[in-house]
Amino acid sequence: MKAVIAEINLKALVHNALAIRAMVPDSKIVAVVKANAYGHGLFAVAETLDPYVDALAVARIDEALSLRERGIQKPIILLEGFFEPADLPLIEKHHLLTAVHDMEQVEWIEKSDVKGPLQCWMKIDIGMHRLGASPEDVATLKARLEACPKVAKPLGLISHLSVADTPSEFNYNREQIDYFLEVAKDFTGDLCLANSAGILFWPKSHTAWVRPGIILYGVSPFEDRVGADFELEPVMTLKSSLIAIRRLKKGAKVGYGAAWTAPEDTVIGVVATGYGDGYPRMAPNGTPVWVKGRIVPSVGHVCMDMMFVDLGLNATEKVGDEVILWGKEVPVEKVAALCGTIPYELLCRVMPRVDTRYVKDGA
Repeated sequence: MKAVIAEINLKALVHNALAIRAMVPDSKIVAVVKANAYGHGLFAVAETLDPYVDALAVARIDEALSLRERGIQKPIILLEGFFEPADLPLIEKHHLLTAVHDMEQVEWIEKSDVKGPLQCWMKIDIGMHRLGASPEDVATLKARLEACPKVAKPLGLISHLSVADTPSEFNYNREQIDYFLEVAKDFTGDLCLANSAGILFWPKSHTAWVRPGIILYGVSPFEDRVGADFELEPVMTLKSSLIAIRRLKKGAKVGYGAAWTAPEDTVIGVVATGYGDGYPRMAPNGTPVWVKGRIVPSVGHVCMDMMFVDLGLNATEKVGDEVILWGKEVPVEKVAALCGTIPYELLCRVMPRVDTRYVKDGA
């Protein structure tokens, strides 16, 4: 028996892709599969989504090349662009689309030996201040790219919303969208702006292409909502089992640092999951865990390989019973919120020793 299993429901993945398609019927869909498809498995996710999306997006060229080696022929966009001139022949050979976000990249294209034309999306900074041409550089960068014979025409335009998932930043989000659309007036190529939060909450950001990430995996980008609120289904269920049952007297101190003291006589269960599997050590006492059909609270510090749950004095659970750390029964969004982080991090940090199993149509 495997101690921890990440069960990936491919039927739920397809459900979410179709739900997103219904939300943006006039846009093409770029499925974001970077970071091992947010921890869900790059190849299985890409191959499952292939019939339902129009392109894939990754952060780095090695992710794109591994997809090509796997036989994926869909357009693949490099969201961070390329990191050195040596990447350009690979981009050309494997027909990748790339973001171009600064003048240094333009100079690398101009001086390269590639024949092209390379499919490029000019990336502008609309408020994230991470990657992208600043307002004073937009015209120059655009002119150089359009003058370069190695760059395909018409030129695309891409950017990223930094506060679409933060409703309190309504005005700043509106400013970002308006600025992008103003710059877009000078472009005749494809436009790509909306991320997951933009798709759900900001219809004005729905351009010719949209870029769902976390919602593909059934997870909400908003801290006060879960995927089910948008009729999305969680794709990952993190499972384990009870490996010990312990009866405790009132006042017994549990785990490292005596982080929890039993307020009364009780029964605790030891779960074969810890931070060495990717479950967050910072999970506080009371974090919900599903055990044999009911929610029980975690107690004590999460260990490297194990954690504790309070089953209560009248517990009927036994060794071997299934435990769900997150999934439909326990939304990962709620676990993340209690841990002071975001669900993206929890999904991406599931460790290699966890057994990943793919389920489709119940098999």
